[in-house]
Amino acid sequence: MTQQIPQAPTASAEPALSGVRNFRDVGGLPTVDGLRVRGGRLYRSGHLAHATAADAAFLATLGLHTVFDFRNAGDQKLEGPDVALPGVRNVNIPLTDPADGAEFWKMVREGDLDELRSALSGSRGADRMIASYREIITHRTAEHSRVLHALADDSVPALMHCAAGKDRAGVSIAVALLAVGVERDAIEADYLKSNAPHRRYRVRRTSASPDAMSDEVMELLSPLFDARASYLHAAFDTIETTWGTTDRYFRDGLGLAPETRERLRERLLEGSA
Repeated sequence: MTQQIPQAPTASAEPALSGVRNFRDVGGLPTVDGLRVRGGRLYRSGHLAHATAADAAFLATLGLHTVFDFRNAGDQKLEGPDVALPGVRNVNIPLTDPADGAEFWKMVREGDLDELRSALSGSRGADRMIASYREIITHRTAEHSRVLHALADDSVPALMHCAAGKDRAGVSIAVALLAVGVERDAIEADYLKSNAPHRRYRVRRTSASPDAMSDEVMELLSPLFDARASYLHAAFDTIETTWGTTDRYFRDGLGLAPETRERLRERLLEGSA
C-alpha cells in the first residue's frame, strides 16, 4: 500500500499528522511595524516520540535545521525520545526540572478523586499553571537566550516542542515572536489554537478507580491541559514587572544585542532582509 504523506501546510490547511499533536507553522503572524512572520521558518508542536512513518516523512519535507525539545528527562522517560529525522539537529533544552513537580504529575496520572479535589479544586490548578509560566520567564533566561541566539545564527527552519506543545513551547514561541516584534494579540491568538480538540494533549490516567476519567475528574484537570489567555498574560506581565520593558528583557535578561535581534528578524520575517 502506498503511504500517504501529509501535504505541507498552507494558510488555509494544515497537515493531518497521526502521532504528533498540536503541529503548526507560525508563519503569517503580523508584527507591530507591518511585516509578517515568514512561512516555513518556525514551527511548533507536541512531542515527536509517537510520530508515525508518514508523520516523519512529512516533517522531513520541511527542511528543518533544528528541533528544540523542551521536555525534561522525566517527560522523555514517560513518552519516549523524539523520532530521528535525517539531517536534522535535535537539541534538548529542558525548561523544567524533572524533580520539580514529579509527585504532583504522578498524582495527576494516578490519584483518586479525593486527591485531585484536594490539589486542584477552586483556582488551585490555574494558579499552579500561572506560577509555572512566571517561573519559566524568570528562571529560564539562559535557556531562552540560547534558543534565540541559535535561531539568529543558523538554526532555521526550526521546530519547538515540549510534551503537549502548549506551555513550555508556548512560552518559548511567544518569546521568539516578541523578540521580532509580533503583535501580542497575534501571539495570543496562535497560543489559544492549542485548545482545538484535534490539537489537545491526550490526558493519560492510570488510576484504577471507576471514576478515573469522570466528568468531575476532567473538570479538575482542565486547567492543566487548557491554553488560557491568563497564563500567557502572566508571562508577559512577569517580563514587564521584572525588567520594566520587553526591550530590557531581551537586552538584560537574555543578553541579546541589537544586532542579534536584527539578525533574528532577518531570519524569521518577510521582507526584513
